[in-house]
Amino acid sequence: MNLEDLKVEYDKLQLKYGDSNLDSIYNGGCTKNPDICFVFMNPTGRNVAASKEWKGIKSPWLGTKNIWDLFIATNLIDEKIYEKIKKLKPSDWNEKFAKDVYQSVENHNYFITNLGKCTQIDARPLPDSVYENYLDLLKKEIEIVDPKVVVLFGNQVSKLVLDEKISVSQCRKKKFVRNINGKEYKFYSVFYPVGNGRFNIDKSIEDINWIIENELDK
Repeated sequence: MNLEDLKVEYDKLQLKYGDSNLDSIYNGGCTKNPDICFVFMNPTGRNVAASKEWKGIKSPWLGTKNIWDLFIATNLIDEKIYEKIKKLKPSDWNEKFAKDVYQSVENHNYFITNLGKCTQIDARPLPDSVYENYLDLLKKEIEIVDPKVVVLFGNQVSKLVLDEKISVSQCRKKKFVRNINGKEYKFYSVFYPVGNGRFNIDKSIEDINWIIENELDK
């Protein structure tokens, strides 16, 4: 199984759990042993690539602005790309610029995905029971991509992936090790940095910079 095979499964789940007028959003970035795999919650209709008319890559956060503040602060996006992101309206994004954004992500050696790929019209909370349908697929995704470190955003994603009760505020900079198909992977739980979690973005930046310094800059 490869990443393209997983898309077929994600699209089946979109029909069950996502908005019928929107497409699944998959992943993007470096797909061969990246330094970090970032795992968010699930996409919304704010992502311009969720439109069925969009013919380019269907990767997280396209057409949005705030999340890229995190990546510029952690030196994980080109400054010129970031400046253009901040200037463009969502309707001004096109397939070429989306590809340029994720080429910068790839060049900085990381991978972005969501636990749930089911695109909702808005940021409504999803129950654990929906995300649980994606857990095995996420583990397969991690196995295929083979990152050095996995960063999980928020309590809900962290709890489900690590299979234990998690409070991000109580486990900042704490390493969790989990086995996926015979290989051990390092996980960290980090505050969700956008939406209602926007006020925690400084803590997210601090922790990611710490992870980069302590896990990767050796």
